[in-house]
Amino acid sequence: MRAYIIRRLLLIIPTLFLASLIVFFVIRLIPGDIVSLIAGQMSQFGGTVDKAVIAHTLGLDVPIYVQYGRWIGNIIMHGDFGASLWRNIPVTEEIISRWPVTLELGILGLIISQIIALPIGIYSALRQDTWGDYISRSFAIFLMAVPGFWIATMIIVFPSIWWGWSPPLKLSPFTEDPVGNLKMFIIPSVVVGMAIAGVIMRMTRTMMLEVLRQDYIRTAWAKGLRERIVILRHALKNALIPVVTILGLQAPVLVGGVVVIEQIFCLPGIGRLLVEAVSFRDYPLVTGIMLFFGAGMVLVNLGVDIVYAYLDPRIKYK
Repeated sequence: MRAYIIRRLLLIIPTLFLASLIVFFVIRLIPGDIVSLIAGQMSQFGGTVDKAVIAHTLGLDVPIYVQYGRWIGNIIMHGDFGASLWRNIPVTEEIISRWPVTLELGILGLIISQIIALPIGIYSALRQDTWGDYISRSFAIFLMAVPGFWIATMIIVFPSIWWGWSPPLKLSPFTEDPVGNLKMFIIPSVVVGMAIAGVIMRMTRTMMLEVLRQDYIRTAWAKGLRERIVILRHALKNALIPVVTILGLQAPVLVGGVVVIEQIFCLPGIGRLLVEAVSFRDYPLVTGIMLFFGAGMVLVNLGVDIVYAYLDPRIKYK
C-alpha cells in the first residue's frame, strides 16, 4: 500500500504539469487582456497610458512560451507561483487566505449530500416499487435535473420578496462566531450537497438492490437476523464500493458548484476569487487556482482508491 501511494503521489507531478500547460495557454485565448483593462482604468483617472510600458512591467511583452518558461521555472526553482497582475499580491498568499472558506463549504456540502442520499437510497431499495420508492426516485431525478445556481437564486430572491428575509451575506470566522458562521454556510452547503445527492441516491439504490439479491444476504435473512443488522453490517458496506467511485467522479461537479455558489452567496472563497481573476484576465492567479483545484481532485481520487481497500479486503495495492 505504501509503495502504491508513493507512486500515485509522484504521478501528481506530470498531471499538474500537463494541466498547467493547458490552463496557461487557454486562459490567454479569452478575448481581452489585462493590459487593456489597466490602461482603461488609468485613463479614467487622467493618467498617462502607454500599453507597451504596462506590458513590459507585467512581463507580458515577450512570447507566450517565454512567459511559461519563466513561470514554471520560478515554481520549480523557488516554489513561487508568481503574483497577481492586478493586485500584486502573491498567488500563494491569495489562495491560502481563501481556501478555508471553500474547504468548509465543500466538506459541509459533501456531508449534507450523504445525509440526503444514503438514507433515501437505502429506503428506496428496501421498499422497491412502493409509493415511497416512486417518491424517492422522483426526488433524485429532480435533484439531478434542477441546476444548483437556479435553486440558490430562488432562495435569495423569493424569500426576500415574500417575507423580507435573505440569507446572511457577511462572513463570520468560525473561530470568532461559530453559530454565525454555520448560519451563513448552512444554506449554500445544502445547495451544493443537493447538486450531487441525486446521483449518489440513484447509485445507492441500484447497488443495494443488487447486493440484496446475493446469496450471503439470503443466508443472513434465513438465520433470522434483524433487518438493521443485515443492512448495515452485511449489505451496505459492499454496496458502497461503486457509490464511492461515483463520489470521486463528482469532485469536478463539487468544484464547479462551489465556484458558482460562492459567487451567489458572496462567500470569499477560492471559487469567487477564480471568477474575479478570470474577469480581470489575471493569468498567474487563474493558473495557480486551477492547479490548486487539480491537485485537490488528484488527492480525492487517491483517497477513493484507499477507501476501496477498506471496503473490499479483496482489493490489494502493490
